[in-house]
Amino acid sequence: METRLRMELIKGRLPKPEVQVDLHDHAGRFLARADLYYGDVRLLIEFDGQHHTERLVPDLRRQNGLLNAGYHILRFTAADLKTHGAVASQVRKTRSALLRKAG
Repeated sequence: METRLRMELIKGRLPKPEVQVDLHDHAGRFLARADLYYGDVRLLIEFDGQHHTERLVPDLRRQNGLLNAGYHILRFTAADLKTHGAVASQVRKTRSALLRKAG
């Protein structure tokens, strides 16, 4: 499903995201491995599969650590991929806002 998510972004004419990127805090400590990542705006794109409900607590702690380290996160599920263009639209809006903020 992560591949499908990546292909949705590419079909939506977004830049190709990096895949399975290790992310660290400011002290160099490992925080997480991003499913998809746009380094120019520190944006993680995560796919939450069916197992996500079983991992909710550790995933929330991981997300808090990432946010505290200055990363931005968008999370999607299989249901999001059923609406044509919805994922790419959300990612495009977020990237645009982050690029404006940085510029």
